[in-house]
Amino acid sequence: MKTIETDTLQIAYLEHGPDNGWPVLLSHGFPYDAHAFNEVALILSKAGARVIAPFTRGFGETHFISADTMRSGQQAARGADIIELSDALGLNRPIIGGFDWGGNSSCTAAALWPQQIGGLVSYAGYDIVDVSGQRHAATPSLERVCWYQHLFKSERGRECLTENRYELSRMLWNEWSPNWRFDEETFARTSKAFENPDFVDVVIHTYRWMHGLKAGDPALQPLEDILAQKPKVRVPSITIDGKADPLKPGGTSGHAKMFIGLHEHIVADAGHNVPQEEPQVFADAVLKVHNWLK
Repeated sequence: MKTIETDTLQIAYLEHGPDNGWPVLLSHGFPYDAHAFNEVALILSKAGARVIAPFTRGFGETHFISADTMRSGQQAARGADIIELSDALGLNRPIIGGFDWGGNSSCTAAALWPQQIGGLVSYAGYDIVDVSGQRHAATPSLERVCWYQHLFKSERGRECLTENRYELSRMLWNEWSPNWRFDEETFARTSKAFENPDFVDVVIHTYRWMHGLKAGDPALQPLEDILAQKPKVRVPSITIDGKADPLKPGGTSGHAKMFIGLHEHIVADAGHNVPQEEPQVFADAVLKVHNWLK
């Protein structure tokens, strides 16, 4: 594990492949960590990539530099983290990608800073949060799947996450990836990332902000205003769905109109955690974007 400092964070990250390889930056979500991309990174590094997999804010050994910095989990903050990390490492227009929060932050970075991004692999689809849309009900079946988001809206939810972060996270892994048989070692390796002192604050803020219940960082509001306009993604992109993902019923093929550069949509025989369930599928998507850029 390595660390590097940006304006806001000391970011911990895993690095795979040669120092002079073509750059790839892969971001995880909740409740996962940077090890989600280990197998993907092995495939890509064999193809000459330099793969950077950071621990997102609030996870692992990634820490805020100042105690006064808002523990925001909003999308503009996490998207900016990708850009600042890329700049700090001197990456030249990396291919970025991710799933869950990592898909959201990667889409955010690609939409706001396309000149600094080579290409995008997003699970799932156009994953920029529509805060105004989140104020309206989804189907009852999806509302049931999103029980954890409703729980986190209350202080009871904060207490539950604080005291039961491992049990709750294991439940989500099982529910979101119903056909994935992970072992105890795999979960234990990731669950260490939940011990970060800012984990609960960042997670709770992410979902309360998303549902319009908490304000974001005022300094990031101009970026959120742009994202509220649903900017289209211009960089070459591949989007992925998982057949067995209960969080994305019906898939995201209808998002194609939001990608106005070269774009392809694929479906994996997986649940929510495609990088660990089907690493070859995720790696192949990155390799295809890389070939487009040659």
